[in-house]
Amino acid sequence: MLLMAMAALTSCSSEEPFSVASPTDEPHILDPIFPDKVNGKLPVVANINRDANFKMTLTVTPSQSTEVLWYIDGEQVAQGRSIDMPLLAGTYNMKVTATTTEGKSTYREGIVNVNPLKDDPWSTAVSFERIVSPGSSAAIYGTNLGVVKSLRIGGASVTDLSYDAEAGAIYYTVPSNIENGTFRLALTDGSGTEYGANTVTVSAMPLVTAGADRMTSGSNVTLTGINLDKVTALTLSDKQMEIISKQAGELVAKCPAYDDGEYVLKGISTQGNVQFFVDGAVADQATVVVSSEQTLWSGHHYVSWDLDDSSPNKTFNLIGSDVFAAIKPGSIMTIHYSVEPSAEYHQLRTTTCWWNDLPGTGTVEFNADGQVEVVLTAEALEKIAQEGGFLCVGHGYYVDLVTLR
Repeated sequence: MLLMAMAALTSCSSEEPFSVASPTDEPHILDPIFPDKVNGKLPVVANINRDANFKMTLTVTPSQSTEVLWYIDGEQVAQGRSIDMPLLAGTYNMKVTATTTEGKSTYREGIVNVNPLKDDPWSTAVSFERIVSPGSSAAIYGTNLGVVKSLRIGGASVTDLSYDAEAGAIYYTVPSNIENGTFRLALTDGSGTEYGANTVTVSAMPLVTAGADRMTSGSNVTLTGINLDKVTALTLSDKQMEIISKQAGELVAKCPAYDDGEYVLKGISTQGNVQFFVDGAVADQATVVVSSEQTLWSGHHYVSWDLDDSSPNKTFNLIGSDVFAAIKPGSIMTIHYSVEPSAEYHQLRTTTCWWNDLPGTGTVEFNADGQVEVVLTAEALEKIAQEGGFLCVGHGYYVDLVTLR
């Protein structure tokens, strides 16, 4: 009996343990075990540095009659039970399929993270700046970007770059002849070495990136984004919005008269539906909070006191003194702000044009989007009038909306 058991174990340890399965059997990937999705997201199946190849070997059954194909970002890159290939730094979608000669198939999917080395130039998306329009200006943010001499989007090379060390950003013009789609972004240094930097989505579709979250009933609102000159109509729930003016990066429209509440914003363009950047994703509609508060300003204006005095983003000074002259003492001004993720810190102050803090205010520090309220007392309004006007100063944030109640 012992000899029979040893013989059985020996037969189960051959190099092709599942070769007895027939081509008509269902295929199975037995090893490695892929983790389950978490909240609908693919699991990470490999986490490597960019100087190491992505390697993996499958055990499949039926072993003699199953073909294995490997895909990265939807493109077939290898065939056979093993893969061993270099990848630039970035995040990749990996899929492997096992198909029998009878056409029966199974697959596994996962994320491959390839990390840059310490001194590599590296960039990853911080917000909607990775959604760009052909022929438009664009930016990427990251580290060690000063060594980058050119970049490549798909098959198009861009050599006319502008590097801003303070912002940690490269500014460039998207090739005008590039097709719509999602492309890998590659950075090239002076020696010709390429470095990965994840993806850029090129779109000729109108996309609203800011200004669509809050509106004042019966007042004008400024929407910012790309390709907005192609918008032909905007509808807020069941009412049409009057389009006052439009250009590629900005559209001004009038909010219909509504009671305070939430309403759905949709749009039509010469290219199809208008898209909206909502909660980090692109959608065909946006939920808008309509408020009876008076809108003093809306948009997406970056603020950093680290910039040169000649920069329009040194401060926020876009509400005229005449506006404050008409405000009644005791009114409350609410400043809605959003963080610039690449900034090393985030601070906001409300001052006069002499950089003196308004009465009852000081430095506000934050790490997430939010709002700050300023009570416009008679003393505050008098200081604004006497000291040249109103400013928001600080570093690392955008002013998105200023309202009054």
